[in-house]
Amino acid sequence: MNAADPDSLKRYLRQRGVKPTAPRLQIAQVLFARPAHLSAEDIYRQVTASDRSVAKATVYNTLGLFVAKGLVREVLVDSSRVFYDSNTGPHHHLYDVSTGRLTDIPAHEVDVTALPQLPVGTTLEAVDVVVRVRTGK
Repeated sequence: MNAADPDSLKRYLRQRGVKPTAPRLQIAQVLFARPAHLSAEDIYRQVTASDRSVAKATVYNTLGLFVAKGLVREVLVDSSRVFYDSNTGPHHHLYDVSTGRLTDIPAHEVDVTALPQLPVGTTLEAVDVVVRVRTGK
């Protein structure tokens, strides 16, 4: 999928069960232009830089839809910071609490050796690791 090509982006959204409305296409262009970790506010600023008609609620609703359809991953780094990750493949994250920067860690670099007993009737869906670091002191 080529995010710069509107037809390619429309096909991609349709294949994933998302109706490609104009605001959704604008949001998708921001998210899929390159691999990135963006907050909803980052996306809102980028989208409204060229089109002030897109509401903040539309951005949040679209991001929720994109997460539900598996187009992006939601990465919660703390109770007040959520990033949307265009890389949906297996990987983990390194979060610098000093700078707010989130970077990918390849899945093979993290070894989870034990997990707790899962509740009856559940199956493991995923293990997401966020390693928090602080720059400086």
